[in-house]
Amino acid sequence: MMRVAIQGATGYTAYELIRILLRHPQVEITAVTSRSDRRRLDAVHPALAGRIDLELEDLTATAIAERADLCFCCLPHVASMESVPALLTAGLDVIDLSADYRLTDPGVYERWYGHVHTDPTRLGSTVYGLPELFADQIPGQKLIANPGCYTSTSILALAPLLAGGVVEPTGIIIDAKSGVSGAGRSPKQNILYAECNESISAYAVGSHRHTPEIEQVLSTASGKEVDVLFTPHLTPMDRGILATIYATPTKPVTQDVLLAAMREFYDGKPFVRVIESLPRTKDVAHTNYCDVTVRVVEGRVIVLATLDNLIKGAAGVAVQNMNLMRGIDETTALIV
Repeated sequence: MMRVAIQGATGYTAYELIRILLRHPQVEITAVTSRSDRRRLDAVHPALAGRIDLELEDLTATAIAERADLCFCCLPHVASMESVPALLTAGLDVIDLSADYRLTDPGVYERWYGHVHTDPTRLGSTVYGLPELFADQIPGQKLIANPGCYTSTSILALAPLLAGGVVEPTGIIIDAKSGVSGAGRSPKQNILYAECNESISAYAVGSHRHTPEIEQVLSTASGKEVDVLFTPHLTPMDRGILATIYATPTKPVTQDVLLAAMREFYDGKPFVRVIESLPRTKDVAHTNYCDVTVRVVEGRVIVLATLDNLIKGAAGVAVQNMNLMRGIDETTALIV
């Protein structure tokens, strides 16, 4: 059995991660941490009552390493880069769910996140944990940078077409909508029920921090410099992301050809489903699937993709990464 710790275990992503790990046949959760909460875990997440008997503790990296072999770091950005080096030094494998190790350039990180990166030598060498693109680089790694939810949706939608050279790498428009859980569990005015119910609104127009992550990974996948115009929206639902993406084809192309290219690209990738129908958030909720399809309309390419922001966009892909790191079938505990 692999002993697993979860650092920052009070949030939505951590809750979903715990639920998945509890059904994993090769994992035992041995430690859950919080910097400020000292309750039993099932007091924070009542749905876990009778399923796990652990208390939240504020543990040092050394103390975590005495109980666990691998740590999921579910801390916010900045807090992660303060914690991850100590976890690695203590001998733990780490899957970091923050944005702190996703970007390769510390200057880009500082520009978009407003903080100087305190562990810059690991940027550019940490594997980006999107298995559909980088599965061969994940086994045996000590640190994996788990991708963001908007980024996973956008990258999985566009990677086959950009890698195949069938759409232009510039002038791409990503219109994406997310459920309220994407904003986290900490109370904020814009996610109060009376503020977001019966309403949909754009936010972070031109400044969302997932923009450089999308461009970086798609540039790697395509071998060309990619730029996107990304606009996120908050929608009055608990979970899910739907991205509608507009791109220019490099030459006249049909919908059937594009669908075939996507199916070929994702052949053998169990969690991306290339579908004929228009994707719906409801069809991927509580699963590790990403549904994608494509249309050609008046000479433009429209790609649509959806996933559960808490599962395929966070906790589910983190478990997928753990499985690959440890030589376990990547679907273990993730097919429901």
